[in-house]
Amino acid sequence: MSYAVDFHTVSTVGLESSPVTDALAGLRANEARYFKNKYDHTFTVEPAADAQSTVDWVSGILKDERDIVIASPVLEATEFEVDGIRMAYLFYESGLSINVMYTLADGGKRAVGFKLSDGMDVPEELGAFKFARQKSKLAGTIRGSYFVIKGEH
Repeated sequence: MSYAVDFHTVSTVGLESSPVTDALAGLRANEARYFKNKYDHTFTVEPAADAQSTVDWVSGILKDERDIVIASPVLEATEFEVDGIRMAYLFYESGLSINVMYTLADGGKRAVGFKLSDGMDVPEELGAFKFARQKSKLAGTIRGSYFVIKGEH
């Protein structure tokens, strides 16, 4: 069952098993607000079990590009296209959010972004990354990092 994320009334639906449920829900709502304001796109997520191809695509990029395998289970995922960019998001039980921005045109920007929910530790798998902080009314303090995708996926 897919779920359109409401950024006016933050809901923890689908994220209840996370130890940082409220912060992760705020992070998800923060992303929904961004895509609604910038692209007029309704950010819709579904349980990871119903989005296995998206989970596999993102996991494959992490493994191929940086040999990263995330230990935490994926709770929800989404994939969509806006302005010629293929976007994918995975929300993990630990409070981690991973997004892939993959411009479809050759020579466009392609990157993987990591965002840590307020209250979670940096996962061991991402210990090599430096995380910048940003404040969000919906999510508290978000720590983020990224890397550029070099290969074709």
